[in-house]
Amino acid sequence: MLTKTSMKTHGCGEVTKNETGKEITIAGWVNAVRDLGGIIFVEVRDKSGVFQLVSDPQKNPQVYDIFQKLRDEFVIKATGIVSERPEETYNPNLPTGDIEVYPNSIEILSTAQVLPFPLNDEGVNEDLRLKYRYLDLRQERVLNCLKLRHKIVKTIREYLDNHKFMEVETPILIKTTPEGARDYLVPSRVQPGKFYALPQSPQIFKQLLMVGGIERYYQIARCFRDEDLRADRQPEFTQVDIEMSFVEQQDIMNMVEGLLREVFRLVDYEMPEKLPVITYKEAMDKYGSDRPDLRFGLELFDIGDILINSNFEIIKDTLNKGGIVRAIKIPGIANYSRKEIDDLTKLAISFGAKALANIMYLEDGTAKSPVLKFLTEEQAQQIKERANAQAGDVVFFVADKPKVTYDVMGRFRLYFGEKLGLIDPNAHSLLWVVDFPMFEYSEEDNRYVSVHHPFTMPNLEDIDKMETDPEHCRSIAYDIVYNGNELGGGSVRIHSSEIQQRVFKALGLSEEETQEKFGFMINAFKYGTPPHAGLALGLDRVVALLAKTNSIRDVIAFPKNSAAKCLMTDSPAMASEEQLRELHLRVTTKIN
Repeated sequence: MLTKTSMKTHGCGEVTKNETGKEITIAGWVNAVRDLGGIIFVEVRDKSGVFQLVSDPQKNPQVYDIFQKLRDEFVIKATGIVSERPEETYNPNLPTGDIEVYPNSIEILSTAQVLPFPLNDEGVNEDLRLKYRYLDLRQERVLNCLKLRHKIVKTIREYLDNHKFMEVETPILIKTTPEGARDYLVPSRVQPGKFYALPQSPQIFKQLLMVGGIERYYQIARCFRDEDLRADRQPEFTQVDIEMSFVEQQDIMNMVEGLLREVFRLVDYEMPEKLPVITYKEAMDKYGSDRPDLRFGLELFDIGDILINSNFEIIKDTLNKGGIVRAIKIPGIANYSRKEIDDLTKLAISFGAKALANIMYLEDGTAKSPVLKFLTEEQAQQIKERANAQAGDVVFFVADKPKVTYDVMGRFRLYFGEKLGLIDPNAHSLLWVVDFPMFEYSEEDNRYVSVHHPFTMPNLEDIDKMETDPEHCRSIAYDIVYNGNELGGGSVRIHSSEIQQRVFKALGLSEEETQEKFGFMINAFKYGTPPHAGLALGLDRVVALLAKTNSIRDVIAFPKNSAAKCLMTDSPAMASEEQLRELHLRVTTKIN
């Protein structure tokens, strides 16, 4: 119940049968108006729910006159005695469906024009909804997403506070760094020609907080990345940032599991006592993804050792050049037509494959495939046995560079998981993926780059591989994965200046560049740095997944669209000439 100093005594959805006979005041938006033969019924809505008002011209003509003026989305305030509805008019779909009020006074606080789109219509174009986001927020679906977000953040803060974490804010205007996505740059007026960057994460600062002795830090942190967008990306987003001193990998994993256990209880899911843990290599080999969805099977398997001895020269050449083969068995589709198989080949090519091979196991017990001419009977039988193929099954396989093969087959697996209805939408698959590679080679940069970030501790068993075999150097890094989505990731951090310098060298950063970009951090490590580790959860993604919505835009109050524009405020926008002069900038337009 609201305080007596409020304009209303109750939220619309908070009135109960216990208030029968009592006077209340409610206020909100007109949700619906129904005139049934002279008696007018009005639904009033606020964030707590809906309540019904009734007006009879015989009982109160003045109130009835105002009721006749009401239209959808008018803002009104009404006062009256709560009464029980006649039993035959109960609305079981509303928590307040057994009570109503005949107001003794009503006031129109604000009128409303006809809305540009009907509320709670799933078919409304997203750009139109985002242009009028303040109206979109009135929709029950969007409001419920924001309510869930609030509960999740509240739960996170309470949990971390109970575990002796300190919430600390870190700077928004920082120095640009060479790793990760593109930075958003902010020109400095007082330092002409120089720029701040908006933080892609608080990574450096949270590590410096550990140097400073904070020991347990967290922040609901705003982060910014200038990258290509999709449903689960925004140029500005929020992460739950966590860092701990004097811990190892398992300590962080235990802490995060405990945190997520409390969060998942908000949607009535009790997490297992201990989550499964798989290595990055196992995830890629079996599922073609470092964020595998374990709600269904269709595991990938290797047939390279069989094909290397075959007459399949194209695949043998791929294998001899360091490529791999991965196969997948799809049950019960051997009756697909030639066109359907061709369409699957086109799909695989759209994923990045050069070709897609298949072996169909027919109901009469025979196998059918153009590739069988390259195989001996023994090799064909070995593939069938490895696939555990039965009549009606089809085995597909791709040979290419590891990155391409995994990506294609991982996406192919998800495609059939959805197409064949193998994924239970109400199931939960939570797991840890560990032992990520330390580096990956960037064709664009012509050098090795960090898989996570340059402050990740290399696996001590592989530390000498940084210089001799960086591709096979593992890191002490870990991701938490839910239903095929990365909820968050982290790592044990480097706390040794010597190891940090070796990592920078392996990344191809010169001493001058290292000092310019990270000199303050390297210097800090010289004054006693505790072992520390951390993790960041993508808050927007966590909320979106638990709200069962397909886009994080649904759980952000004022999101950008797929072109990184705010259609409501029409930003980004041009700066004035005066602003540009003050910043010592000049805009040039390149015409193609």
